[in-house]
Amino acid sequence: MKTHALSASALRGEGLTSQRARDRLVAHLREEGIKDLRVLDAIRRLPRHLFIDEALASRAYENTALPIGHGQTISQPWVVARMTEALIERGVPQRVLEIGTGSGYQAAVLASLVPQIHTVERIEELLRKARRRFRQLGIENLRSKHDDGNLGWPEEAPFDAIILTAAGEGIPQGLFDQLAPGGVLVAPVGPSGAQTLLRLTRDAQTGEVLPEDLGQVSFVPLLGGLV
Repeated sequence: MKTHALSASALRGEGLTSQRARDRLVAHLREEGIKDLRVLDAIRRLPRHLFIDEALASRAYENTALPIGHGQTISQPWVVARMTEALIERGVPQRVLEIGTGSGYQAAVLASLVPQIHTVERIEELLRKARRRFRQLGIENLRSKHDDGNLGWPEEAPFDAIILTAAGEGIPQGLFDQLAPGGVLVAPVGPSGAQTLLRLTRDAQTGEVLPEDLGQVSFVPLLGGLV
């Protein structure tokens, strides 16, 4: 399986402080119930401070969401870890579609674990910044697109897994249509203040979608249109 490894140049000059901070974050995530060693190792190796504004860099390894502009956030590390864990728990998917690139952090975590990532972002400025980070980190197994995430990426479908990093009242049917038989979709669903993280698995034989409740979460809303 070909995944990306962080480029040496991206980490050159990074002091021990950031690595120690990542180690502390991973220890906290383990205490909070994250068990998959592959996910924990991906988070340990990925420099989260590169995905936020420099003014907030001192808070990069707190287990909290942080603003990235345009009313969006970089998700809490526990949420990134839990969603990633849910996506790969029953087998590593070959091709993953992410809806909502945002800072690029979730996509970068996934890119170290699965062979191919496609990610869609509706806010052009956020996507430009994310692409610079992907290049800086030497991530090559990822394609990105400026588009309405509700539409997915139909010309590249089907996908073995789909992950949404924003919450809607429901999940667009067009995304279900892009999920391969036996595929897994992980998404927050519900109104602000009452969102549930769901894992939906499409039965390989019947096509029936089987839901699982993974607990309560809080995400920015899933919006349409381009910015």
